[in-house]
Amino acid sequence: MESILARALEYTLKYWLKSFSRDQFKLQGRTVQLSNLDINGDALHASMGLPPALNVTTAKVGKLEIILPYVSNVQIEPIVVQIDRLDLVLEENPDVDSPRSSSSSQSSTTSWKGSSYGFADKIADGMTLQVQTVNLLLETRGGARCKGGAAWASPMASITMRNILLYTTNENWQVVNLKEARDFSSNKKFIYVFKKLEWESLSIDLLPHPDMFTDANLARSVEGATQRDDDGAKRVFFGGERFLEGISGEAYITVQRTELNSPLGLEVQLHVTEAVCPALTEPGLRALLRFLTGLYVCLNRGDVDLKAQQRSVESAGRSLVSVVVDHIFLCIKDSEFQLELLMQSLLFSRASVSDGENSRNLSKVMIGGLFLRDTFSRPPCTLVQPSMEAVPDSCLDIPDFGKNFCPPIYPLGEQQWQLTVGVPLICLHSLQVKPSPVPPSFASQTVIGCQPLMIHLQEESCLRISSFLADGIVVNPGSILSDSSVNSIVFTLKELDVSVPLDTSKLDNPGGVENHIMQKSFAGARLHIEKLFFFESPSLKLKLLNLEKDPACFSLWDGQPIDASLKKWTAGASQLTLSLETTDSLTGLQSSLGWSSGLWRCVELKDASIEVAMATADGNPLTVVPPPCGVVRIGVACQQFMSNTSVEQLFFVLDLYGYIGRVSEKIAVVGKNKRPKTNNDDNLGGRLMEKVPSDTAVSLAVNILQLRFLESSSLDIQGMPLVQFIGNDLFVKVTHRTLGGAMAVSSTLCWESVQVECVDAEGNIVHKNGMLLDSVKNGSLVTGNGFSPLRAVFWVQNKRKILSNGKASLIPFLEISIVHVIPFDERDKECHSLSVLACISGVRLGGGMNYTEALLHRFGIIGPDGGPSLELSKGIEHLSSGPLSKVLKPSAFIEDGGTLRGVKDDSFLHLGMPDDVDVSIELQDWLFALEGVQEMTERWWFEKEVLGREQRCWHTSFQSLQVKAKSSPKDFPNGKRISNGMRRYPVELVTVSVEGLQTLKPQAQRGILQDVSPTNGFKDSFETVGGINLEVRMVISEDNCDNEMVNWVVENLKFSVKQPIEAIVTNDELQHLAFLCKSEVDSMGRITAAVLRLLKLEKSLGKEAIDKLSNLGTEGFDKIFSPDKLSRGSSPVSIAQSPLSKVINEDQRSTVALLEEAVSDSQASCAVLVTELSNAESSSEHLNSIKELREKLESMQSLLVKLRGQM
Repeated sequence: MESILARALEYTLKYWLKSFSRDQFKLQGRTVQLSNLDINGDALHASMGLPPALNVTTAKVGKLEIILPYVSNVQIEPIVVQIDRLDLVLEENPDVDSPRSSSSSQSSTTSWKGSSYGFADKIADGMTLQVQTVNLLLETRGGARCKGGAAWASPMASITMRNILLYTTNENWQVVNLKEARDFSSNKKFIYVFKKLEWESLSIDLLPHPDMFTDANLARSVEGATQRDDDGAKRVFFGGERFLEGISGEAYITVQRTELNSPLGLEVQLHVTEAVCPALTEPGLRALLRFLTGLYVCLNRGDVDLKAQQRSVESAGRSLVSVVVDHIFLCIKDSEFQLELLMQSLLFSRASVSDGENSRNLSKVMIGGLFLRDTFSRPPCTLVQPSMEAVPDSCLDIPDFGKNFCPPIYPLGEQQWQLTVGVPLICLHSLQVKPSPVPPSFASQTVIGCQPLMIHLQEESCLRISSFLADGIVVNPGSILSDSSVNSIVFTLKELDVSVPLDTSKLDNPGGVENHIMQKSFAGARLHIEKLFFFESPSLKLKLLNLEKDPACFSLWDGQPIDASLKKWTAGASQLTLSLETTDSLTGLQSSLGWSSGLWRCVELKDASIEVAMATADGNPLTVVPPPCGVVRIGVACQQFMSNTSVEQLFFVLDLYGYIGRVSEKIAVVGKNKRPKTNNDDNLGGRLMEKVPSDTAVSLAVNILQLRFLESSSLDIQGMPLVQFIGNDLFVKVTHRTLGGAMAVSSTLCWESVQVECVDAEGNIVHKNGMLLDSVKNGSLVTGNGFSPLRAVFWVQNKRKILSNGKASLIPFLEISIVHVIPFDERDKECHSLSVLACISGVRLGGGMNYTEALLHRFGIIGPDGGPSLELSKGIEHLSSGPLSKVLKPSAFIEDGGTLRGVKDDSFLHLGMPDDVDVSIELQDWLFALEGVQEMTERWWFEKEVLGREQRCWHTSFQSLQVKAKSSPKDFPNGKRISNGMRRYPVELVTVSVEGLQTLKPQAQRGILQDVSPTNGFKDSFETVGGINLEVRMVISEDNCDNEMVNWVVENLKFSVKQPIEAIVTNDELQHLAFLCKSEVDSMGRITAAVLRLLKLEKSLGKEAIDKLSNLGTEGFDKIFSPDKLSRGSSPVSIAQSPLSKVINEDQRSTVALLEEAVSDSQASCAVLVTELSNAESSSEHLNSIKELREKLESMQSLLVKLRGQM
């Protein structure tokens, strides 16, 4: 029996050890001692389940002692193997085709696996292994080393484990005798071996790569370890650092073999309760990120050929390695920076299934909780954390490729500590096939799912973290997957809250102290996103782009074979909300007004998405985005876009935008610093058109667009809307296509309807019963009498047209089509053409210049003196020095020397005006309503009687106004050309025509009811074919061939009336029209004067000219109706005592009475307020009193504006 045991033990040692001979084996009693042994690297590689890209180059044992049990107990007691020190070196294969290392070069002449499960196998499976110290050195060659220099090489990891114990258990991981442990495999089709691994201490040290000390940049940091780069980062010098220390844990190992003892499956489950890194320096963190990147590349290299890995020992066809860490704490400490990372319930598993030629690997990462804190800032803040709001219960979503990936190896399911409680915060599933299969099979598929997250952005933290990521998380293209592989990515995030604090002390305040106080109303911004998603796959079905109807995208159609020459992306969210965070001083007020705690909503998007599709022109893999000479399609869509903005919010958002822009520039500098530099001559050389796609289309679709400009107030930031803009069904598309020696750029715009509403110029809407604005109904502000305080000044009345198929469709408000053909060669200037076709239909304009002037006063654009207000001047100064000045500033597109930033100069960039121009602009079905003070005074009577606005005011309409401008035909006798055949003027013929022009007087009087159905106060009942038709045709004069000035000559004039015109106007109506015209001209002159003063042209024009503009209407109309211009049957007294003058005097007296009443009420309110303040009553009552006083003061201001217009 002892001889049998000795032969079995010798056979086992021959499998595990290299160059082992029988002479080395000397049994002394029940003990065998060996020393200085080399372990077979292939056997160790197969038993540990290492990836194919890693080789065991060194495996040495210092002293090995084998303790045998009594011969009678050899079947039930294990053989104990004690090792004092085990040294291992794992290196990544630098080249796929390189031969294996010398440690694994020896192949066993015979394999002890694959015959039968005999006595020697049972003895080996039952061994107990005790190792005092294991030293493992891991060296990877991934990451950015090949292009980043030696200083960017991935550091090596030195792993030290102490007091390791590996022993055999039963299926429940309990220590039993070997016979009971083998009983589980009885009556099974497989042989199972269960082992448990325990270790007392694990330490990981990161060591610099030896090549790092040969880098020339290292000499700069020898002077001191605190040497920093230009951006303040410690990058180059890294002398080694301990990452983890004193980590204990356990592992559960399941070995599955066939009945013939062939390896079938290996499962290793590691469990660590706690991993703590109390202090890691900044260079250590950068080295750790580079090491993790190199390890990631090593594990996922897609160029590994399994058939080339001819190892001496057969490994299991199925393997599963999982690591579970309950708690992870990582602290990065530096003199000027400190981060803390807390991670809970981390699970990493990697399952591999191989058939000897191909390998399928499924990686899974789950994180139960994640907290990232910046403890250096004061006060400390949490940068990343799970959402604090309650999340509805949901199940773990596993992709199809992750379900039933491989049969289970451990037969009894997951352990208790492996079970996932609830849904993890972050879940990642990734499937990779090695070597990369031929398309259309996918080489990799990745699905990432995230639960609600909260991110707090801080400037210093963002700069440091971006610097870490730019240095460490860099993977060279082609390191993981080949360029010809097909891949897919799915990313979903249920909710995301991003908050950006803004310190007003860091902002430039050109507006002075008042602007600084205004900015203090807000402390930051918050972006809320729901159901965020991102998909990338060449098999995506993109509905927005409508590729099936695009012949140029035939390779992107559904059903076409997919390969690496195609790429498709889509991203979107169900809702995006941008809110401004108020300061503590406004918290009480906003809570009383009922809005969400501390937030003012500014922008809200619903169902926003973007789709992108690209394809190369020659079918080669798409590696450059966008593909040169390829096809690109981009589509952006939004179901609803809403904006609520006041002056304070606008300026704060602009400051925030500028602040983010400055931080982004710093991040870009950090990311580019020390990165490998590419050859610009290779990337930017050649003609520009060879570097851009040959066929590009970009589209934008917005179903509902609503913009609201709110009233400014120191107490109520989210106040009443002053202007509301509503648009429906907006579609914009821009395309670019290369046509041999030219390119065609076409633009299309289609907008179904638009409506602009403004607040009434009277200020607070006061009805006869004195009711003020007091309620919100269906999302719109309404007054006490039930009518909206907003007044439509611009809207669209859509008509229908019958299509060829018999169906009716709405005529859109705006249709624009532009086609611009640009030749590449300057010699082909005759092919340079421009075609513009525009149609604007169904426009309705209400109000007038008087109303516009009152609105400008109400909005604070024009001041009391008639010039630009102080707030407007400060705002313009703020904008001119803010971020918009950089956006609107033209960039230097052409560098010095005539090159286009490294690209050879293209002659088409210097083409002049188009040689062939064809412009057609048509206005269809327009109506202008002229509403004065009297009409606005009577507005409430007519609104109660539901009368159309056109029935109580003068209005003008026309059926069509068309302007056509074109170049003359080639054979046109008057065509002006220069010597090379080019036209002298791009436009030589202009035609202006008007059809159905008519002006109607008011048709209704107060108190007369009519059955109408108004739209925005207008009844579209003026469908008449009558009116005046006029057509004017103008051409360039033949006499100005040598002159710089262009002289136009009227070639043809047509005037016609299709139906008889009836004009009946009374004296009162005529004088009322004259008064309206005078008021309109006065307002127009004052607005023009204000604009000139805003442009600072009053000195060049003179004060007298500005004064004449301010009284333009008064001077002109007074001369018309002056006594010397009257007829003999009239007198000045009759004109002065006209009914119109009586109406004006009555209106003035009524306005003065209301003004006096408002002043008296304000004085009484002030007296009451002073009394209450002296009694120190509750602050809420004081607040209400202040609000009432403010409303009355605003009413007084509006009445003064009205009186100014009447006077």
